[in-house]
Amino acid sequence: MEDIARYFEAKMRVRADSVASTNTQSSGSHMHLRNRVAQLMTCVDDLEADSKLQAEMRKTLEGALLVCGKRASKPKKDQFRLHMVTWNVGTAEPPEDVSSLLKLHSPKTPDLYVIGLQEVRAAPLKFVADLAFDDSWSHLFMNTLAPLGYVKVSSIRMQGLLLLFFCRLEHVPFIRNIQVSYTRTGMFGYWGNKGGVSMRLSFYGHMLCFLNCHLAAHMNYASQRVDEFEYILDNQTFNSKDTPNIRDHKVVFWFGDLNFRIADHGMHFLRTCINSQRFNLLWSKDQLTMMKRQAASLQEFEEGPLDFQPTYKFDLHSDNYDSRLQRTWLGFNGKKRKPAWTDRILWRLKSDDSSTQDEGKDDEAGGSEKAQQQASAPGEEDENYPLKVKQDLYTSSMEYGVSDHKPVVGIFQLELRKVHNTPLVHVSAEGDWSADFDAMATYTILQPFPSSAWDWIGLYKVGFKSTMDYITYTWVKDDQVSLNDERVQVYVSKDEIPVLGGECILCYFSSHLQCIVGISEPFKVQESRVAIEEGLVPENVNELDQAVSS
Repeated sequence: MEDIARYFEAKMRVRADSVASTNTQSSGSHMHLRNRVAQLMTCVDDLEADSKLQAEMRKTLEGALLVCGKRASKPKKDQFRLHMVTWNVGTAEPPEDVSSLLKLHSPKTPDLYVIGLQEVRAAPLKFVADLAFDDSWSHLFMNTLAPLGYVKVSSIRMQGLLLLFFCRLEHVPFIRNIQVSYTRTGMFGYWGNKGGVSMRLSFYGHMLCFLNCHLAAHMNYASQRVDEFEYILDNQTFNSKDTPNIRDHKVVFWFGDLNFRIADHGMHFLRTCINSQRFNLLWSKDQLTMMKRQAASLQEFEEGPLDFQPTYKFDLHSDNYDSRLQRTWLGFNGKKRKPAWTDRILWRLKSDDSSTQDEGKDDEAGGSEKAQQQASAPGEEDENYPLKVKQDLYTSSMEYGVSDHKPVVGIFQLELRKVHNTPLVHVSAEGDWSADFDAMATYTILQPFPSSAWDWIGLYKVGFKSTMDYITYTWVKDDQVSLNDERVQVYVSKDEIPVLGGECILCYFSSHLQCIVGISEPFKVQESRVAIEEGLVPENVNELDQAVSS
């Protein structure tokens, strides 16, 4: 290599002054490489055919091309935008509009929405009704996001704790292995007013976990909050050989009303720092920051800078911190609550040395596809399929006043290489669809996965809100007629097809994976000619639909 370098230097003094000048002016590594290649092209003609220098140069260039080839053969990295919200809603009913909270007018649209709420109203009768028909908060977010192409893939609720997961329709077939769990920590573990709910899933083959917590309140219980968090981590398990615990997942997002307060400082100093936006003067006394120095479990988690106002405690429908006199049981006036960053969003990226080699392999299909795309060398998967997390925004939404907490928003970029690029099932509608005759759908298994007789194909209207928002469904084993070894037909009764028709899609739902694993192209369901001829005009049908839905 030294011979080659000296050869170039001698030649370039004469023949490449302009190129060398350009190289001197450029500070970018790519420009430098381009210039060196240009220098090579000007000198290669001067090499003798039998020169030892030529052989050495050929060997060096072949090594460089091999490096470039390996780099080019790696799967392309993709970026996905994740929008997270945590909000203690204080048993209030939702506001009319959450567009600002969801940043709907931002030019960068999220791929995923994860929304964690605490203190959703859970009075006995209302809680039972919410379990059957969805709560008012879930309805608000579904009604807001569904017209924009988002689907509620899954949710979990434990009394006042609610966790919602939305994604764009095109990602739905690649969100698999959905499992949820919950842990009570209130009343010594017997009551669910405090605790945590979690959701784990595979996103294009990468295992993610979201943990929404509501921990013990009050200034003096910082250590108890850490104990509760560690208890939740240790007790929540999933039916998975490779990722049975929360910390086994490639990325864990921990968020919620964690209830950590600002210690030591008096009310006057706190409000002075907040009013002057010198939040950094309060960071050292933030209890979560202080406890991270002591608890190893907290040190694993990262958090963005707290460059926004403490989000607790506010007067309702106001930007004023707690100004009301609190009445104690004995009738005396209690102290006003100090402002605090109780509402937080943190994340933990699993270290390379503890990464699971065959992540999710025991749970989902695609293991064979994955094996074809990666080498068997130890650690190669982490190199070929890395996942990076970058936080773009960490702030509060001060305009919402239905609760004494302000919501907190975290926006992240997930950079990853897709382990899976093909859905598990191909679904399509065959022929014309109308309520005048039975319709036919076909499906093809594209990759092996644990299917069962409980799998079903649902008929959905375009713009559906959630996986359970189907018009009708048919079991994949019902009346099936095999065309060949790969393609299967199933039928949908004409009595289940909407009379008015409309734009629809078909989705294959896997009961084992608890998710949609295949989506058809949109297709048109025709209006029923029989219904029109019999005088069942659209106005009457609409009135009937409204009566049934009410």
